[in-house]
Amino acid sequence: MRRVASVYLPHWSTDRLRRTTANSSPDRDALARDRPLVTAIPDHRRRVIAAVDLAARALGIRPGMTVTQARSFAPELEVVDAEPEADLEGLRRLALWAGQRYSPFVSPDAPDGIWLDITGCASLFSTEKALLKDLHRRIAAFGLTVQIAVADTAGCAHAVARHVPAGRPVTIEPGDHRKAIALLPIVALRLPASDVEGLRKLGFERIEQLIGAPRGPLAKRFGRDLHRRLDQALGNVPEPIEPIFPENVPRARRGFMEPIATSEAFARVIGDLVGDVVEQLGRIGKGARRLDCYFHRVDGHTQAIRIGTAAPSRDARHLAKLLCARIETVEPGLGIEAMILVTPLVEGMAARQGEGLESLGRRGPDLAALVDALANRFGQRSLHRSGPRASAMPERSIALSPALGRPTGAAWDDDLPRPSRMLERPEPIEVIALLPDDAPRMFIWRLKRYRVTQGDGPERLHGEWWREGGHEAGTPLAVRDYYQVETETGGRYWLFRLGDGTSHATGNMRWFIHGAFA
Repeated sequence: MRRVASVYLPHWSTDRLRRTTANSSPDRDALARDRPLVTAIPDHRRRVIAAVDLAARALGIRPGMTVTQARSFAPELEVVDAEPEADLEGLRRLALWAGQRYSPFVSPDAPDGIWLDITGCASLFSTEKALLKDLHRRIAAFGLTVQIAVADTAGCAHAVARHVPAGRPVTIEPGDHRKAIALLPIVALRLPASDVEGLRKLGFERIEQLIGAPRGPLAKRFGRDLHRRLDQALGNVPEPIEPIFPENVPRARRGFMEPIATSEAFARVIGDLVGDVVEQLGRIGKGARRLDCYFHRVDGHTQAIRIGTAAPSRDARHLAKLLCARIETVEPGLGIEAMILVTPLVEGMAARQGEGLESLGRRGPDLAALVDALANRFGQRSLHRSGPRASAMPERSIALSPALGRPTGAAWDDDLPRPSRMLERPEPIEVIALLPDDAPRMFIWRLKRYRVTQGDGPERLHGEWWREGGHEAGTPLAVRDYYQVETETGGRYWLFRLGDGTSHATGNMRWFIHGAFA
């Protein structure tokens, strides 16, 4: 099922100006934030408002007003010349940024938004809502007012983002796009203003009225665009998003006289495309960190597969293998008429002796290839390296880093062994033990009884009182007494008591299990 996100920036022009001004002249930006801001364009012998910020809109100022009329609402109004070319270039840069992180399908939606086809991309963030939340948070952090909607069709997502105000991303569940768009005003269909006015004179206010109306008479009066936009929003007619690519990135393209639709054909073309791209990478001394392969279908739809590498690579066989592993996600429909391979992310890579001599084979294990295969199958976020971090509390003594990240040189203390498997959060258990210092004799965890044959401890740890949340349940003197215990079935567990076994000022004396030894 296709999923398209529409990012709407209602005050894009003024937000961009404020951000640009803040970087160049902080004093002027401080002055601008205290006053409503608009942009203006010349219109014969007068200046007309092109865009307004939130404060100006709240005063009743709207695009299309003359500057003189707008100043009657706010004499302190700050007016800046509109920069439509800079606005469009800014949208393009924003789209390319989103393409690096969220989806290979991104495109500016001038004059105030961008498109993202996030089909199949939700797994990168565990869920679709997590992806949208991250996107919303990061764009808002740029100082931009943003509204986001996602739906099965681009038309529905565009309409909801602009006509359903919300402080968080709006998700239209798969299959609900028809119901979601029905109650929206007809202007949400991206029709010319003259058509919207003409439809209103005929009594049409909402899209649901158009859905049930006879098409013939309306088509004669308003042309084909009316029902084309309606069918695009309903999903009856495809509305492809033409992705944009960074300039001067290695890329390769193959067009076909006859459409192809088999996995074997895709694999052969991918091999050719990768060979062309690797040759380009070799000339510029770089290696691929990310590759996007686009499949253009004969019905106008475009699909893509994306793979990443843990380290820069120019290994054609390895890159082709990673791409071919994702072919099963492509739905060729009536056939693929063109394929494009783009490397949106590259990094410097020194030449190596024997590079490209495939007949010599590999020498030694290739850890990067293994990491790439696992990461592209299970997701980059599912693969990481664990390392020690300075902390008195066990749950904070482990740091996660990229799988091929450089070792920090830190090491755990061999005299204080830690379990190979630790629970994300310690779980409460019921314990029989002799206070204050004896190891548990028996404990119950998850409704199962464990008899302890031997135990070692306690190892006393004090809470990190110097950091927020560093002590237990608001008790500044909280301590933990840890024990290593072995059960009669051979299992070895790491248990602790909250408190020193004597004074309740150090903890409530409850017991927890924190991990298990191999």
